[in-house]
Amino acid sequence: MSAEPLLLVVDDEAGVLRLMKLELTAQGFRVITAADGEEALRLAEEQRPDAVVLDIMMPGISGLEVMRRLRERSNVPIILVTAKDKDSDKVRGLELGADDYVVKPFNPDELGARIRAVLRRAVAAEVDRVVRAGNVEIDLNRRLVHKNGEQVSLTRTEWLLLQHLAANPDKVILAPELLSKVWGPEYRDDLQYLRVWVSRLRAKIEDAPAEPRIIKTLPGIGYMLSTGGGTED
Repeated sequence: MSAEPLLLVVDDEAGVLRLMKLELTAQGFRVITAADGEEALRLAEEQRPDAVVLDIMMPGISGLEVMRRLRERSNVPIILVTAKDKDSDKVRGLELGADDYVVKPFNPDELGARIRAVLRRAVAAEVDRVVRAGNVEIDLNRRLVHKNGEQVSLTRTEWLLLQHLAANPDKVILAPELLSKVWGPEYRDDLQYLRVWVSRLRAKIEDAPAEPRIIKTLPGIGYMLSTGGGTED
């Protein structure tokens, strides 16, 4: 991250965009802006911002859908900005992947402080994002997997599945949650689909895929990436 972090600010109100760009630039950030979801996704891909400040209520692609698509591509910190102040709305935004939540109207200095806080957390998280499970090493930052020192070639879907498991080592991830995060909410009940992809992933990283020691099944619940190397129950 550079000395002046690059922010992508997304809002469909031109006046709000101008104000946020003016205030955040004065606080030492570099700022690019987008007036809708399509432009936001394009700029995020082209410019690779250090953080995204994202309005929820926008015509066309909503802020929550923009956030979902961004989360498929990267772990960029996202701060949601909205006029909604119900606790349920805040919880939903955070559950879907937001790093923080600011309600309009807000103090620009407070927004700047929250952005700096999520950037600090992001830097701290980047320090060690390598997960080791037995003879398998998963580098979440570089998106690389090695088994016995040899690089393992994964498809995009296999990587996304492994990424979600490895980001929460030794924790059970519910099957509907995995399906929703990797393939989308319309797949959340397709358990057989998930079993097939887990089987494919196991074939590449397990020594004995029929007796998995790394990706464990919790019958009727979900899956867990085990760093302990024990046998599956």
